[in-house]
Amino acid sequence: MRLAIGLGVLACLLTGCGGDKPQDSATTAPVVSEATGATQASALAALTEEYFERLLQLNPVLATDIGDVRYNDRYPNTVGTQWLADSLALEQEYLGRLMSINADQLDDQSRLTYEIFKYGREIEIAGYTFRSELLPINQFSSDPLFFGQMGSGKSIQPFATVKDYDDFLKRMDGFAKWADQAIVNMKAGVDSGFVQPKVVIEKILPQLASFVVEDTKQSVFYGPVSAMPADFSAKDRERLTSAYTKAIREVTIPAYKRLHEYMQKEYLPHARPQVGMSSLPQGTSWYAYLAQRYTTTKLTPEQIHELGLKEIARIRAEMERVKEQTGFKGDLKAFIAYLRADPQFYYKNPDDVVTGYTELKAKVTEALPKLFDIAPKADFEVRAVEAFRERSASAGSYQTGTPDGKRPGIFYANTYDLPSRPKYIMEAIFLHEALPGHHMQLALQYEMPNLPRFRRFGGDTAYVEGWGLYAESLGRELGLYQDPYQYFGALTAEAWRAARLVVDTGMHAKGWTREQAMDYMRENTAIGEADIVAEVERYIAMPGQALAYKIGQLKIRELRNRAEQKLGGRYSIRSFHRQVLQDGSMPLAVLEDKVNRWLAVEK
Repeated sequence: MRLAIGLGVLACLLTGCGGDKPQDSATTAPVVSEATGATQASALAALTEEYFERLLQLNPVLATDIGDVRYNDRYPNTVGTQWLADSLALEQEYLGRLMSINADQLDDQSRLTYEIFKYGREIEIAGYTFRSELLPINQFSSDPLFFGQMGSGKSIQPFATVKDYDDFLKRMDGFAKWADQAIVNMKAGVDSGFVQPKVVIEKILPQLASFVVEDTKQSVFYGPVSAMPADFSAKDRERLTSAYTKAIREVTIPAYKRLHEYMQKEYLPHARPQVGMSSLPQGTSWYAYLAQRYTTTKLTPEQIHELGLKEIARIRAEMERVKEQTGFKGDLKAFIAYLRADPQFYYKNPDDVVTGYTELKAKVTEALPKLFDIAPKADFEVRAVEAFRERSASAGSYQTGTPDGKRPGIFYANTYDLPSRPKYIMEAIFLHEALPGHHMQLALQYEMPNLPRFRRFGGDTAYVEGWGLYAESLGRELGLYQDPYQYFGALTAEAWRAARLVVDTGMHAKGWTREQAMDYMRENTAIGEADIVAEVERYIAMPGQALAYKIGQLKIRELRNRAEQKLGGRYSIRSFHRQVLQDGSMPLAVLEDKVNRWLAVEK
C-alpha cells in the first residue's frame, strides 16, 4: 500500500510496475550521434537528480535513512491532505517532464535509468486512485512502530551530537501531528467503509499500549538520554534530559495513548470481520493493482494463485524425496509434525539464536568468492528483534546501513517463542536476509555512486525480495544444507514463499478466511505455529507484498537457466551474478531486457 518513503521495509518502497514491456534497446535503438545522446543523457540525469532532491524534502525520514542529515528535525504528515497532494503533484510533474527526453537516443545505462524512472512514476501515480491513507496503521509496518525504533537510539536516527538530540525533539512534535491525522483519517474510514480487519487491530493494540508507560525513564524514547555521549557539557546534559523527559511525558506518550484509546474504544467495534481486500470499497481493483505493483508484472491474482499451486506441488515432491533420505517412517504430514515437536531442532536460550546466526555469517562470508566476484564494503550486525515488536515480526529481517558505513546494516533475528523457531530453517533465513541476500544486494547498491540517487536508494520489491529468495537456493553451492534436515528447511522456506502466492491471493481475491489461510500453511509448510500466525496476519495487513518473493525468484532463476543454455562452456556463475547485481534494483521486465542484451553480446 502507498506508504511514506523510508518508513517501512525498503524493498516495499519506490516500487515500479505496469506499462508495456520495454523494447530491447540493443536491437531496436536507432543510431544517433554521440553529441545528441550525451545531451539527452545529461538532461535525464539532471531530471532524476532534481526529482530525488524534492522527494527527500517531502520524505525527510528517507533522507535520514540514507545518511543525509539535512532534514533530521522533520517528521512528515504522510497521511495528511497537503502531503498527499504534493506527492502526487511531484510524480505527475516528473513523468510529464520525462516525456521530453528521447529514450532512443540514450546509451544503455541511461536507458536503464529512463525505463526504471518511468516505471516508478507511473505506478506511484496509479496508486493514488486508492485511499490507503484511510488505513494508516498495521501491526507489521507502520509509523508508530518505526518511530519507536527511531527513538530508541538503535536505529536510523543518529544521537551523536547535541544537534542530533535537538532534531529528534522536533520530530516528536511531528509524530504527534501524524498520530492525530491518522485518527482523523480512521474516523473518515469508518464513515466510508475503509476499515482494517479486526484481527489487525487486535494485534496493534498491545503494540501501542507498550509505549504508554507511567515512568518516562522506562520509555523506549528515554534510551538516548540514558546513553547520552560523555563529551556533552553538563549544561547540555541537564537541558536535554529535562527536555526529553517533558517531551516524552507530554507529547510522545500522549500521542500513543490517543491512538490506543481511539482504536480500542471507537475503531475496533467497526473493524471488519473479513480479512480480504475484496470486502473493501474498490477492493478487487485495489488488490489487482497491488499484485502488479509488488511483482512488477501484469500477472493477475488468479494467475498468481495457480502458479503458487504448481510451485507447491513441485516443492512437495522434493520434500518427499528428502524425507525418504532421513529414513523417517511415515507420510510427509507426520514428518513435519515430528520436526515441529522434537526438541533437538530448537534452541532453549534466545542468545543461542543470535550466536548461531553470527557463526553462519563467518561461514558464508568465507564461501562467497566461489559464486561472486563483487562484494560490498559495508558490514552488518546480528541483533535480536526488539521486545515491543517481536510478537508480530517475521523470523528474520534486514535493515540497511548508511552509504558511508558509519551505521552498519542490521540482521534482526526473532528470538520470541523459541519452540516455533526451528534450527533447520536458519541457514535459509540467513542466506535470504544477509549474505548473499539483502545485505549483499542492498549494500552493493548503496555503494554505487555512479547510479542516480533514486536508483541507488530505491528498490523494486520483486527484484529485492526475488534476489533474497534466489539467494536461499545457493545454499549447497556455498557449502550449506549439508544434512537432509537443513536442506528440508530450505525447501520449507521455499514452500513458505510459494504458499504465499496461494494464501495471499486466496484471502484477498477469493474470500478465504484467516483460518483457511493458516490451515493451508500448516498443511504445506513446516514453519512453526508462531511464524504461521505472524505470516498470515502480515499478508492480511500488507496485501500483495508477499507475492513479490516467488515471482522475483522465478524470473532470476529463469534468466540464469537461459544464460547457462546460451553460453554453454563460456558461462560463468560469477559473471551472471555480476550482471544481476551491478546495476541495482529494477523492474523484472527491465532486468530481463538487460540480461538479454548481455547474452547477445557474450554470444
